[in-house]
Amino acid sequence: QVQLVESGGGLVQPGGSLRLSCAAAGSGFSIAAMAWYRQAPGKQREMVAEITSSGTTNYADSVKGRFTISSDNAKNTVYLQMNNLAPEDTAVYYCNMLARTTVYLRVWGQGTLVTVSS
Repeated sequence: QVQLVESGGGLVQPGGSLRLSCAAAGSGFSIAAMAWYRQAPGKQREMVAEITSSGTTNYADSVKGRFTISSDNAKNTVYLQMNNLAPEDTAVYYCNMLARTTVYLRVWGQGTLVTVSS
């Protein structure tokens, strides 16, 4: 069984920074890709940033230049460094992993709340 454990959310003022972490736990899998999604109240869940096992990254236009996704393959952990945060970044952030076992599995974390407010 594969699980994702997220941490790092909280309250931050506009212009501030936060770093989210997501660690994958379990056995019998390898990671094909990991990503961060977010869902603001009343809105659909959207992809924020993704990174493949080879290190290729992709970002939503709204966060380019402000957010950076990175991974530590030895720790099966992905990070999201968020800088220059704005109120519109307020959302529940979800970690997502595409795991490779005998089949491909998409696994979601429990979500962590990021609130940007003065």
